[in-house]
Amino acid sequence: MIGFGSIFGSGWLFAAAHVASIAGPSSLISWIVAGLAVLLLGLVYCELGAALPQAGAVVRFPEWSHGALPGFLMGLVTTIAFSSLIAIEVVAARQYAGAWIPGLTRDVGGDPTLAGWALQFAVLGLLLMVNRAGITTFALINNIVTLFKFCVPLLVVVFLLAHVRPGNFTLHGFATGGSIGVETAISTGGIIFAYLGLTPIVSVASEVRDPQRTIPFALIASVLLSMLVYVLLQAAFIGALPARLIAGGWQGLDTRLALPFHDIAVAIGLAWLGLLVVADAIVSPSGTANVYMSATPRILYAWSAGGTFFRRFQRVDHATGVPGPALWLTFGLSVFWTLPFPSWQSLIGVVSSALMMSYALAPVSAAALRLTAPDLPRPFRVAGFGLIAPAAFMIASLIVFWTGWTVLSWLLSVQLVACLVYGAWSRAAGRPAFGTAWWLFAWLAGLLALSRCGSIGGAGLVPHPLDDVLVAGFALLIHFWGARSGRPDPALPEA
Repeated sequence: MIGFGSIFGSGWLFAAAHVASIAGPSSLISWIVAGLAVLLLGLVYCELGAALPQAGAVVRFPEWSHGALPGFLMGLVTTIAFSSLIAIEVVAARQYAGAWIPGLTRDVGGDPTLAGWALQFAVLGLLLMVNRAGITTFALINNIVTLFKFCVPLLVVVFLLAHVRPGNFTLHGFATGGSIGVETAISTGGIIFAYLGLTPIVSVASEVRDPQRTIPFALIASVLLSMLVYVLLQAAFIGALPARLIAGGWQGLDTRLALPFHDIAVAIGLAWLGLLVVADAIVSPSGTANVYMSATPRILYAWSAGGTFFRRFQRVDHATGVPGPALWLTFGLSVFWTLPFPSWQSLIGVVSSALMMSYALAPVSAAALRLTAPDLPRPFRVAGFGLIAPAAFMIASLIVFWTGWTVLSWLLSVQLVACLVYGAWSRAAGRPAFGTAWWLFAWLAGLLALSRCGSIGGAGLVPHPLDDVLVAGFALLIHFWGARSGRPDPALPEA
């Protein structure tokens, strides 16, 4: 229930229309492939979370396995991803609220009006107040929201499937975007974004009875259950579409349906279901934003504790247990992310790539720790780790690559510059510039070069699917290089 609840935010509300416009009916395949990829990554995170259960430890795993530079980069990427995810969820809630409150959203592109942006700011301020009050208030509100948001997607599936037109699945062919369409739908269509919500399971990995059984069950069940619901929602969406909306093809469908499930429900005469969708679409993303408004300060706290970020963010309010300065920084960042990227679709490619890059380091860290810290107590050990870890890293690298050159050209470049700046600062302080993290620098530079030469927004020098093969082979080499580059951390026994 924890895993399933954290996964469902704004992803199901907008992704169905967006991925259908990219891949048509073959978007069903995209949901399945992405679910299996997240399942592999989640298994690796379970081993790390059970062995090193600390607040915000997700940013410390690379530091414990490879030193300060990967820890710094992990903190930077995760903070960007988590804080912008808060903005995404609030933007999604505002877009759906526009169905009830005129004047919140512009007619074109879903961008906010001044009133719409003010509403977003007010919601973010409310989430700040909730989290300042402490974990008890946060938990009470989160439980109420989670209970409500389970019901509406199931009602949507049941009633839309009753109006399915089988001909919609073959009207313009099944795979209208080809294999590139399936891949792009995963990375930038919102699919991988919709799945990445397994952190709560990892955070309790060391606190459950019989983790060898309980953690795999919770993780596998939540991912498979989410996959089932997502596939059914996509099938119901495609099948229930009025024929006039796709008469000219699938491309641009998301622009014709500003509020996808609401608009379809109204179009087929289920106005009451449309009202429920709008209500859930306001409450559900806001609830997920609340979760990440709570999680991001813990990430900043752990990043600061690692010594590669400002020490002041380790300060904790002893009355509430909340890292106050980190919470205020989270609020500021979430407000900032509503400024340059005003629509849900604009943010998705950036956040999906940043989240996947933060997840991708886990298999390398776990593999390195198996070599450098073999005696580390591991309440949960991944069976078949020698196959699962490289496969997870390859799939994560592919998903990042599928984001395309438009996003990666600056996202990877910023990270490379951050590595160089941090390396120069380390050298000036008398420490090794990159230490055991040269593999990380090579991975970022290699992905940037392959994206530039590839077929997804790049120069097309390497045709598809050969570019996928090259990325997978390159990722495999980097994984084994990184696994063997680990070094024992003297702070690990204390951690």
